[in-house]
Amino acid sequence: MAPRLPYRRCVGIMLLNHEGKVFIGRRRGGDVEPREPAYEWQMPQGGIDRGEAPLQAAIRELQEETGVTSAELIEEARDWFNYDFPPDVLARTRNGKYGGQTQRWFAFRFTGAPDEIDLAPAGHKPEFSEWRWADMSELPTLIVPFKRGVYVSVVKAFGHLAGRAAAP
Repeated sequence: MAPRLPYRRCVGIMLLNHEGKVFIGRRRGGDVEPREPAYEWQMPQGGIDRGEAPLQAAIRELQEETGVTSAELIEEARDWFNYDFPPDVLARTRNGKYGGQTQRWFAFRFTGAPDEIDLAPAGHKPEFSEWRWADMSELPTLIVPFKRGVYVSVVKAFGHLAGRAAAP
């Protein structure tokens, strides 16, 4: 039996608007082939750089993927959530170095204007082709199946924030 590959350390960001809806983006590149439109949506996420704290990574990834800098931290998930890459994704991602990802999730409140959201901020390759606000309950049905367990866990961790308007 082959040794188990390690997980890549990452962060995930749940960005909530003042109505308690969640930012989701339509991925430009797909984890599913052939691409299945129902599973092209996800929240921002990305790797933690060497020497970087998870919260620092979350703030950086949020800015790189959405252009958003006007956000305040609401909550950090208590646990790390893991998923394994299916064989077809494992064969073509991260040079076979990782067997999946372990993610630390953060919930942020968006405090800016809608025109702040920029899917192609200068100096960064766009991750998303379009975006929208979604109900938190929708999230597990929009993500690729191999990440669904993580999204269920994230919704459970932050479910108390769903639909809750920001304090005036």
